Amino acid sequence: MTRYLVLRVLQAFWVLWAAFTISFVVLYLLPADPISIAADGGGTGTPVDKAAIAELQARYGLDRPLWEQYWTALGHAMHGDLGHSIVTGQPVTDAIGNALPGTFGLAGLAVVFATVGGVALAFASTYTRRPWLRTALGALPSLAVSVPTFWTGLLLLQLFSFRWRLAPAFGGHGFSGTILPALTLALPIGAVIAQVLAAGLASTWRQPYVDVALSKGGSRWWVQRKHVLRAASVPTFTIAGVLVGNMLAGSVVVETVFARQGVGRLTQTAVLAQDIPVVQGIVVLTSIVFVTVNLAVDLLYPLLDPRIATRSRRAAKDEETDERIGSTVEGVAIHG
Repeated sequence: MTRYLVLRVLQAFWVLWAAFTISFVVLYLLPADPISIAADGGGTGTPVDKAAIAELQARYGLDRPLWEQYWTALGHAMHGDLGHSIVTGQPVTDAIGNALPGTFGLAGLAVVFATVGGVALAFASTYTRRPWLRTALGALPSLAVSVPTFWTGLLLLQLFSFRWRLAPAFGGHGFSGTILPALTLALPIGAVIAQVLAAGLASTWRQPYVDVALSKGGSRWWVQRKHVLRAASVPTFTIAGVLVGNMLAGSVVVETVFARQGVGRLTQTAVLAQDIPVVQGIVVLTSIVFVTVNLAVDLLYPLLDPRIATRSRRAAKDEETDERIGSTVEGVAIHG
């Protein structure tokens, strides 16, 4: 188990390094000049003093060779310094830190809505014995995934804010101001959860041990909760990293539609201004969240399905046995 954890941590560091490197190369090879864009903040197209641009480029190290910029940025990032915003001059860590609470609150509520709704829909579509109802419920996730996020947000705004006036339209705070953006963000995520979990539940229902549990007198509801759900939920946890990525990407659209401050709005602003340090800081943050979620999911696997832990221990023992046999054969060959 220790070796497994070490390998997973090393893989996480490799993913972070790859994300940092690829984003650095792509962002710094863009044809536009971020210093010129920042200097012409009003977008008037007025010529900017070349001496001022050269001074700003020297201040941010953009006048040095690309490889030197990379090693400097990587060294600073390893010490928690992601640089300063070209547009505002604010430290990138401060800019992201100020935007995180709004996005975390939105994402947390969206996760609750997506999980509850997705699990309930998957349960209902597999538990019912009526074919027409099972077909209708099974088609809902595909419909929810195909609907654009911005259209869902605009529809919720039209109904709950403008027509019924049950929630604030833009820039709201607290639960009442977060519920509509969270529902917008949760809809496609919950649909994916429902699709994967429903497929897992349907497959698990066909396993022999489920028939044994039913033959012992267990009700369908009890068997589904106690025996089927745990095994069927493993594939759902497997896609957790992808769902987190979709949620962070969706926050850009949702926070724009509902005029909320957060990482999504910060990303949009930084991309439009080609604020390279801020964009790269957000990429690093996304990578950290991604590898953390996937590492947590890997650690939860043995708790969800004990057979995974048994297979891991068996594989470790087989590998240890192979190493011992190899050492014995090598020793016999040497002394023979």
